[in-house]
Amino acid sequence: MTIDHSTRTEPVNPLAHLSEETIAQLAKEFDAIHDEVYASLGAKDRKYITSVIAAQRQLLVAGRVLLLGSTSKPAWLAGTACLGVAKILENMEIGHNVMHGQWDWMNDPEIHSSVWDWDTASTAQSWKHSHNYVHHTYTNIRGKDKDLGYEIMRIDPRQKWHPVYLAQPFYNVLLMAFFEWGVALHDLDLDALRHGDKSPKELLADLEGIAGKARRQFVKDYIGWPVISAGAFGLAQLMSGGHLRESNKSRVAARLRKSTRFGKNNAVSNVLDARFSGIESTFLATFAANFFANIIRNVWSHGIIFCGHFPDQAYTFSEEEVENETRGGWYVRQLVGAANIDGGPLFHLMSGNLSYQVEHHLYPDMPSTRYSEVSPKIKDICERYQLPYNSGPLMQQWGMVHRTIARLAFPGGKLRPKPGPYRPDEGWRRKFHESEAANSRSRVPASHPDAGPEHRSGGVDVEPPPRGDD
Repeated sequence: MTIDHSTRTEPVNPLAHLSEETIAQLAKEFDAIHDEVYASLGAKDRKYITSVIAAQRQLLVAGRVLLLGSTSKPAWLAGTACLGVAKILENMEIGHNVMHGQWDWMNDPEIHSSVWDWDTASTAQSWKHSHNYVHHTYTNIRGKDKDLGYEIMRIDPRQKWHPVYLAQPFYNVLLMAFFEWGVALHDLDLDALRHGDKSPKELLADLEGIAGKARRQFVKDYIGWPVISAGAFGLAQLMSGGHLRESNKSRVAARLRKSTRFGKNNAVSNVLDARFSGIESTFLATFAANFFANIIRNVWSHGIIFCGHFPDQAYTFSEEEVENETRGGWYVRQLVGAANIDGGPLFHLMSGNLSYQVEHHLYPDMPSTRYSEVSPKIKDICERYQLPYNSGPLMQQWGMVHRTIARLAFPGGKLRPKPGPYRPDEGWRRKFHESEAANSRSRVPASHPDAGPEHRSGGVDVEPPPRGDD
């Protein structure tokens, strides 16, 4: 990949060198890739998503079982790890993608965007509007895409500076740890309320939805499972005749002894020390494990999403630049407004395949497991049409994102150089051109009824220009 190191303040629009006829042909090629995949979906794809859901649930059960012995450090670490991985899979590869409508083609009554909900603070309905419609339709259009900095951070120097941004490096750390709650508040779309596009009644309904999600998560993770773990410990201690190892002191008893009301050697404190210290320790250890598992999920989700949207390579657009946008122009905006993260199969799985953020933005309704399959074809298009294909290692993307957040907390700031046309290495060129390039270049759009990122499924509600406008 080449980088444009010129000194101009505004990067050249990636479409500037393309004629209207070329952009029209470009749209047909992008459509054809989508149609080809949709025409081939079948049992193998279904087996993939059902297997991932099964594996996620098995990890969840394993984590819960291990945490029954959470006073043991190895069991606590293993249980927390299993729970954290299960929550990541549920959030990234399953919840995000199912609610995008990627699996609606199966017509499965359970794995469908219209009925699926996830274990995170955002309600399905609010998130699908804010993310699936607003973000994926108006990707990286300044003033239209509300995910551009999530309305609380300045991540483009063309965004007007405000003193509140001075704190963004600090509240970004809080956002990392509690990302699901930040997204839930973002999805409320208070800006729409201020402009009269959203009624107070609708806001109240959204708040009630978030409150319900918060209540369920709190009861499940911070009361229900800790109580079950503590009860299991108490039962095991009873059945073993008190031979399980446990703490000699109860924290509650220690607090009671400090109270002048109960005195230092009250009977209640002695009973707590003698009979309930292990139960109490197990409850607190499971509580802490659930808390850290949620933090693990939030930090990982924040990192993957920010690295896919806000590194230096990603272009942003003014509303004037996208006036009268054609279908080909929409595809190019999706292409250059996102960035991939390099990695292996396990990394892609754990990222929900959002490490293929470019492919996801081009085809938000395509099953995520197919992104690796279409990626070489996208690269081939980029090479032939002299367009960027943004990608880089995780730490490179992560470093650029947080450098931008820190620098643009202050006034001013310069636009970073943007990538030039995609240039593959010779090894990739030989491998790809021997297998797929010829077919890719001769494809024409199929007539599949569910083709295109505007596929109506209840999950994806993207509105690109219709076919035939190019």
